[in-house]
Amino acid sequence: MINPETGLDAIRHVGIRQGRVAVISPSPLDGAQTIDATGLVVAPGFIDIHSHTLTPLGQQRNVLDGVTTQLEMEAGALPSKAAGDAVADRPIINYGASVGHFAARIQVIEGRDLPYFFYRGEQGSMASPAFTELATATQIGAIRRKLEEGLDAGGLGIGLLLDYMRDAVSQDELAMIFSVAGGRKVPVFVHVRRNLPGDSSGLDEVLGLAEQYDAPVFICHITHNAMNGIETWLEKIDAARARGVTVTTETLSYLAGGTSISADVFRKRDWRSIFAIDYGDVQWVATGEWLTEKTWEHYARVEPTGMVNHHYVQEAWLHSALRWPDMMVSTDALPAFDPRQMTNPNISGSFSRLLGRYVREQGILELSDALSRISLKPAQWLETFAPRFSRKGRIEVGADADLVLFDPKVVAAGADYGSPWESPMGINWVIVGGVITVQGGAVVPSAAAGRYLDTTPLAE
Repeated sequence: MINPETGLDAIRHVGIRQGRVAVISPSPLDGAQTIDATGLVVAPGFIDIHSHTLTPLGQQRNVLDGVTTQLEMEAGALPSKAAGDAVADRPIINYGASVGHFAARIQVIEGRDLPYFFYRGEQGSMASPAFTELATATQIGAIRRKLEEGLDAGGLGIGLLLDYMRDAVSQDELAMIFSVAGGRKVPVFVHVRRNLPGDSSGLDEVLGLAEQYDAPVFICHITHNAMNGIETWLEKIDAARARGVTVTTETLSYLAGGTSISADVFRKRDWRSIFAIDYGDVQWVATGEWLTEKTWEHYARVEPTGMVNHHYVQEAWLHSALRWPDMMVSTDALPAFDPRQMTNPNISGSFSRLLGRYVREQGILELSDALSRISLKPAQWLETFAPRFSRKGRIEVGADADLVLFDPKVVAAGADYGSPWESPMGINWVIVGGVITVQGGAVVPSAAAGRYLDTTPLAE
């Protein structure tokens, strides 16, 4: 058993009762059901703090990769629970979301209700007025009220897709968002405004606001924004922390970026210079084909909500990110509904790739440290304003019985670009809320122990 919080790495027997860890003992325990974990690591369930695939298929793929809690924090939803509408009747893993600033903008600027990017058959577009039009002072006040209502309803902070509405969000609106977050002491989860490779002005902007309004801030997928400037970006975060700013960040374990072809960076900016790539470095997710200028223009015109994978991140940048002591790791998985349609491999292999490639094969991280990046550290960041997470990310008496049992000598991702549905190797068992959800590397069909997580107080 490895408990990243205490550093315990020893043979222990874990007893579970009513969804919680009831006893941890050096001696064998009797139980109604026993799992022989000989040769396996028993670890806290993995928390994916950045996901866009709160769907039945997304949860099935994630749990095979050890994910027991799946969170939509970058985009969010309004109300937050709407992000999990597709799984709410039968969640197999836990889920939650921030309050979606984009959804508040849709309500106020467009006068329509789209609580989440995909919701009951409707899908949003990043080319709609909410992503392109400046808000008036009156509208900014209305957006503020929407965000506050979402937080009152238990939303896990505020999700801010700033780079996707780069020209639409004014400094007054940004100040309002950070003011709300600072007043409530909840984080802003932000995709910063992207500039040319290495340019940190987007980071500087949000760090300055976080400092001004005493608002916690979470920088989404830093490696994919900082690129060759990763060391400078991390130094700036360290300096901000030294000044008292509450800030942290995360990276992905796969190197390509995945997003909509209608994203602001593709529609309005010189994306080939920004990412230092060309059309041939981009895949159309639905088919896996590599694009040309002609096929890019075709898809952008006829399928503006379609997704692309753009291959631009270098592994050395990821190594730098992982070596930063508090770096978390997430999936940033795209929405998945049908296994006949392609997606990116993040959905199936993000955490097994971390443990296999960057721990066992390359030795970038020690095992316990790597486990903390995907369990303890996300829980500790969230528990400051969402008490439910104080029972997640660690193995101790009273903690939620969310556990992953894997073989450290075997664990590895099976998924890659072009083969995103391949299951990981070496993740044998996953337990969610005391319920065996993965057995022998396969999802248990009857398991459905996931719960919606928000900021409401703990109940004994």
